[in-house]
Amino acid sequence: MLDVASLKVRYGAVEAVRGLDLAVGKGEIVAVLGANGAGKSSTLAAISGLTPCSGEITFEGKSLKGLSPEAITRAGIGLVPEGRRIFAGLTVSENLLLGGAVHAAPVELRQRAAEMQDRFPILAERRHQKAGLMSGGEQQMLAIARALMARPKLLLMDEPSLGLAPQVVEAVFDLIASLRGEGITILLVEQNVPMSLDIADHALVLAQGRLSVCGTTEEVSRSEAVRGAYLGLSA
Repeated sequence: MLDVASLKVRYGAVEAVRGLDLAVGKGEIVAVLGANGAGKSSTLAAISGLTPCSGEITFEGKSLKGLSPEAITRAGIGLVPEGRRIFAGLTVSENLLLGGAVHAAPVELRQRAAEMQDRFPILAERRHQKAGLMSGGEQQMLAIARALMARPKLLLMDEPSLGLAPQVVEAVFDLIASLRGEGITILLVEQNVPMSLDIADHALVLAQGRLSVCGTTEEVSRSEAVRGAYLGLSA
């Protein structure tokens, strides 16, 4: 579904991503792991069209080169950004409507928003509340629902468990697994390595903008580099 070849992302003199290749098959969850500053978020930003890059990004056989973030969303790629980035001053309902605004008529938007509120009952309870007044876990559910409003085929998720209580983290990972069960392909950037490897089909580890380890989750979990650096295990 997604092919990334020789991807490079540069911020001034700093090269955040250095010639990355990755592929995501339809219906898969692919986990992108690595330390802070490894280039994970920059990779998602490049795929989403949010940051300039070089290399080739192909989605369903079509190049995304030069497309705007709006056009990439229309093509079927959604993003749940790091830190949620909900519109704190808008209501929950307004956040949802904005999520689907790129390619849905008002009547369909309202129908999709109702579907999201059925799926996430807390959003229905809070629909008239300012989003910034919700808890971190509730805001994360809103960020995911907002992305789903655009009916993505591929969902990019950047640190969805960041800053959440353990029980909420479990709920988020259960939701990710259920989305894959519904046919949504997921490229997941996460610091929670054990839970990511538990639900993903494949994984790759970035180090200083380069691919360090890749393979099936079993292969990656057996890697000594991953076991020592991210799982706290040794041979």
